[in-house]
Amino acid sequence: PFHTIIPGFLSRDGAPIGPFGVMGGHMQPQGHLQLVLATVDGGLDPQAALGEPRWYWQSGLRVLVEAALPGQHDLRERGHDVVVVDEPGPFGMGQAIWRLPEGGYVAGSEPRADGQAAAW
Repeated sequence: PFHTIIPGFLSRDGAPIGPFGVMGGHMQPQGHLQLVLATVDGGLDPQAALGEPRWYWQSGLRVLVEAALPGQHDLRERGHDVVVVDEPGPFGMGQAIWRLPEGGYVAGSEPRADGQAAAW
C-alpha cells in the first residue's frame, strides 16, 4: 500500500533549510513539489507558499484544481480533464519550517486547515 508518512527535508549546497510535509495520500509528493517550487523558484515564504492554489493529478488526463489556479484554460486546451474543486480536502494539508540564511526561522501552517505555526 501507499505509505503516507513521507516528510521532506530541504537543503541547499549541503546546508539545512528545514523540514516540511504535505499529508494526503497520493497528493503528498505532488504537494511537496508545489511547496518547494513556490519557495525555491517562486521566492515565497512557507506560509505564502502553502496558501498558493494547488493542483492534484488524479490519473490519466484528470487534474483536480482549486478555482484560483492559473492556467486552467491551457490545461483544457492540451486535452486534460480539468475539474475545479471547491473544497480543500483533495489538496493535502502542509507544514514547513525554513532556516533563514541570516539566522532565525520562518514557518508556515496549512491555511486550508486549523493549524498554526508558533515559536517561543
